[in-house]
Amino acid sequence: MEPQGEKPGEADGVCITPQLLKSRSGEFALESILLLKLRGLGLVDLGCLGECLGLEWLDLSSNALTQLGPLAALRQLVVLNVANNRLTGLEPLAACENLQSLNAAGNLLATPDQLQCLAGLRGLEYLRLRDPLARLSNPLCTSPSYWAAVRELLPGLKVIDGERVTGRGSEFYQLCRDLDSSLRPGSSLGPRAAEAQPWVEPGYWESWPTRSNSILEEACRQFQDTLQECHDLDRQAIDSLAKAEQALSPAGTASSSFVF
Repeated sequence: MEPQGEKPGEADGVCITPQLLKSRSGEFALESILLLKLRGLGLVDLGCLGECLGLEWLDLSSNALTQLGPLAALRQLVVLNVANNRLTGLEPLAACENLQSLNAAGNLLATPDQLQCLAGLRGLEYLRLRDPLARLSNPLCTSPSYWAAVRELLPGLKVIDGERVTGRGSEFYQLCRDLDSSLRPGSSLGPRAAEAQPWVEPGYWESWPTRSNSILEEACRQFQDTLQECHDLDRQAIDSLAKAEQALSPAGTASSSFVF
């Protein structure tokens, strides 16, 4: 669902000012601000935000922004959330050379070409363009080939839309997609069900050691969200395997389709 209608405060043309930044961060000097949460303030203009040269973590979600010009000055920015705005381009982010995580779900990005500006960000690993739980998306996400196009354009990504595509855990997501395809109506399940095997190595679900840095809160939140998603997918997969075995047993031959 793309953002529609007027957002709260949009008619007032809310603009970021030094006073607003200092009151939200508790810092006296803009250069000293490391983390900023400016969610849902009805912002239409980023104003002096570019003066926060030390900023590493920034939440601008659920506003009415149409451009991100001042962010080009934020070379230290690591985590950025601009979900649920009115953005039609991300070009200023090409200068954010330390950016690792970007949430741009719920905007007006129409084609993968509008992500070309991110290709030079060598550290970018996490990108979200759609969020089904929050009912946020972008027009480009309606294309069946969108996911593959994003992967080709930004091969350094490890996670797209919350789904790991490379590195630890990527095989798990691929297995879930394969199971989903095999259990759709009309698909062939083969002559017999494969013997169930452990999907991950022992100790996989144990928490990783935490790292101390200025964005620890956001990193922990992302990890917990991903971990919970993996648990949910694990339970779904076990249930799907059970249904597949039942379908292939003599007592279950009458069933012809299942919902995964």
